[in-house]
Amino acid sequence: MSTGTRLAGLLLLTTSLTLPSVLHAQDVPQEEEAAQDPLTEEVEGEPPAEDLQETDISVPGGGIIVTGRRNRDPARNSGQVLSVLSEADIARTGEGDIAGALARVSGLSLVGNGRVFVRGLGDRYSLALLNGLPLPSPEPLSRVVPLDIFPTSVIASSLVQKTYSANFPGEFGGGVINLTTKAIPTEDFLTIGFTGSGDTETTFQNGLTYFGSRWDTFGFDNGNRDFPTALQGLIASGTRINDAPIDVQRQLAGQIMPLNLVTLQKNDELPINFSANITGGASFEVGDGNYLGLIATAGITNTWRNRNVTSQQFGDAEAGQILFDSRNFITDNKVLVNGLIGIGLDIGEHTIRWTNLYIRDTLKTARLATGTDSFTDVARPFDFQTQQTGWFERQLMDSQIVAEFNFDAFELDLRGGYARTDREAPYNAIVPYIRTNIPGDPFGDKFVVDVGAQVGGTERIQVGFEDLTEELWFGGADVTFEVSDTLSLTAGYAYSDTTRRSLSFIIRPLLGSSAELNTALRALGLRRPGDIINGAVLAEFPDGTPFFNVTVSDPTPFPVFNAALTTHAGYGLARFRPTDRVNIEAGVRYEDGLQVAAPDLTFGGGNLANPTRIANDYFLPSATITWEAIDDLQLRLSASQTIARPQFRELVEQTYFDPESNRRFRGNPFLQDSELINVEARAEYYMGGPKKVSLAGFYKKIDNPIENFLITAPGIIETSYANAPSAELYGAELDASYGIDLADWGGFFETKQFLIIANYTYTQSTISVGATDLAPIPGATGQLASQLFDDGSPLVGQSDHVANLSLGIEDLDKVQQFTVLFNYASERVTLRGGALPDVVEDPGLTVDVVARSEIKLGGLPLELSLEARNIFGRDNFEFQEVNGNRAELNTFDVGTSFAIGVKAEF
Repeated sequence: MSTGTRLAGLLLLTTSLTLPSVLHAQDVPQEEEAAQDPLTEEVEGEPPAEDLQETDISVPGGGIIVTGRRNRDPARNSGQVLSVLSEADIARTGEGDIAGALARVSGLSLVGNGRVFVRGLGDRYSLALLNGLPLPSPEPLSRVVPLDIFPTSVIASSLVQKTYSANFPGEFGGGVINLTTKAIPTEDFLTIGFTGSGDTETTFQNGLTYFGSRWDTFGFDNGNRDFPTALQGLIASGTRINDAPIDVQRQLAGQIMPLNLVTLQKNDELPINFSANITGGASFEVGDGNYLGLIATAGITNTWRNRNVTSQQFGDAEAGQILFDSRNFITDNKVLVNGLIGIGLDIGEHTIRWTNLYIRDTLKTARLATGTDSFTDVARPFDFQTQQTGWFERQLMDSQIVAEFNFDAFELDLRGGYARTDREAPYNAIVPYIRTNIPGDPFGDKFVVDVGAQVGGTERIQVGFEDLTEELWFGGADVTFEVSDTLSLTAGYAYSDTTRRSLSFIIRPLLGSSAELNTALRALGLRRPGDIINGAVLAEFPDGTPFFNVTVSDPTPFPVFNAALTTHAGYGLARFRPTDRVNIEAGVRYEDGLQVAAPDLTFGGGNLANPTRIANDYFLPSATITWEAIDDLQLRLSASQTIARPQFRELVEQTYFDPESNRRFRGNPFLQDSELINVEARAEYYMGGPKKVSLAGFYKKIDNPIENFLITAPGIIETSYANAPSAELYGAELDASYGIDLADWGGFFETKQFLIIANYTYTQSTISVGATDLAPIPGATGQLASQLFDDGSPLVGQSDHVANLSLGIEDLDKVQQFTVLFNYASERVTLRGGALPDVVEDPGLTVDVVARSEIKLGGLPLELSLEARNIFGRDNFEFQEVNGNRAELNTFDVGTSFAIGVKAEF
């Protein structure tokens, strides 16, 4: 069997990306196939078929596009509105993770650590899939997996579908992001790559660290961070820390602050960042014309980042009064380890693929905050120095099988799998030191530890332990029947069952009497953090009585939560082509979901617990009409109804710390589903090859949108959530790309083209709040929505303007590219302020330069890459502002980063 025929056999084009008349590849010689298949016909003004790049896309309800085909790219040929980043497109951005690459797609913006917002809608409105199948999140702050943990080396393509179709889950707001892992290779290969990078704020600069363990460089711990034995015993017995016997509390107090995990150290010169990866693949003929393929990849990335964060809090915002002013110097060391093994079997026109993915992402953070606090006494503020050491590890293991069978008149698609995520955050220690500046106080001019009594806005000394496990079972089946050349019908069923167990313990030492606080223990605070508690616990008088009566407590009301989401869905989808120029795709999805979240009452809580039970079922219709008005002009109109469920993090009454935004998050168990109506109209004009332009307008009506809001406490910034009554969002989107052939310039430019890719999204949104609308929260179930939300305010996360511009020269015959990338996003609200001003982020303009080129070293072909990011040094700004008065909440210098990489292919 020829290579062309084998590829044709693999071409089970997804029914949601193709027309019924081109679903089936023919088992004919390669030359005849090119003549018969309308997708291989050349179109005037477009490059020849051999110039097509590979595009690998896997979606539910269809199959796998293994290679690009002729005439139309997937975005043009689809019955829906798509943006597709192929492997070549991702490489052009030069980004190391898929979240960064997606930020180049029109209407998408990257917020925080890997959360992708579509058209200004929060990450709760974005659906992330891997090979068309769901993924659990290893992050307690998101049910959607953070996309920065996916290195671009394991992703073959990324599809963003902005209009809804019934073959996707009903939780669809801004769009669905489907990542496709690398496919079965058509020829054997092996690539090895290495990259070194740094930035002007971090590399070779001073930083902070702590010892941890000798395996930290690789993102693993050698057992030093295992939960203390006393805490493990309490968890196993279901005993709250506050209810533990005194001797167990004293034992735990002596275990929570080992010196190697809580003692800050200065790093005089931070190293460069590095990443390395290896990818290989092979295919074997088994039997007559059947092929078995294997692809595997493994990689590691180790990066350092310094931030000197300014964080302030208003007292009287109208008067510009700042009562809390802090500078928090942070050094983060992030390590990402990933591996993928894919096995595929091609039996004629049937394909079976088994994909196994492992990703481990760890963050080791060391922090020292210094500042003044006037909450206690405006006239006499006290000074503080607070050190924090932390370790956050996220791990994802995913195994999935997709089987696609083509039986001429109908296709059968089976899929299923299991995924598990784990997130541990042990020994996250906060140790505050206070200088009161009180005359007559023997320690008034010294920084002493704050143990046992909270002073002003500072936190007490505490050590946190968190452990989250989430498991997901999923499965589904689709049958597509080709009724005629112009009509195909798809029916399918999908099931998912997600369970999450989350433990969060905050351990605080307590003193037996105020005398101990006011005498020797305060002097003890001048010592290393680990000696403060451990020394106090272990020190004894000659008669054996403890020198200090130290016990521990846990202020968390509900230390253990269980949550689950089970969905059953059935759907039907019809694709009808009444004429050569009209294509109609319409369907309806019935989805039944049960979502629960409740504290584990084994650990207490009693009547104070607020469990959540959301049981709803929905009929979700969708339709898209595509009309090819003239040969190169395509018009689309789509409408749909979808939902957005609360994320687990938004329901659970536990407090989580986000090391990226430097704030805490706490859930609201009274949240309800959001319901959306989506309408879009679009015009697409194709001028041949890379030359195309599209213009779209969109509108969304959202009932019960979930918005976050600020909870204020002295020195503490905390976020919670509530349902706003309703909101509307509308906007326009412009996409354009244009390639200019430079062959006429001759010489160096003979095989070059100048490529311009640009997109711009304008969005407006408004929240509607009536006088009697309610927004229940814990402790205030009858609270008026107007107490949290202002009528007419924009939705959280929505920028009015988002724009991307890529200007590049690239070779058409070999890897040789030079690209300048511009990314702009206007101000957006990140946190609803309630009585205070909203918290606003100003991303502004960033400019990157990326270059790639093939070179040869001793006859070995190499690919060399050079990158310069944020070359104009755009900093991070997040603030509150009113009447010209401004308080910075998360503002820091970012600097310019540089990277050089080399990849060898054997």
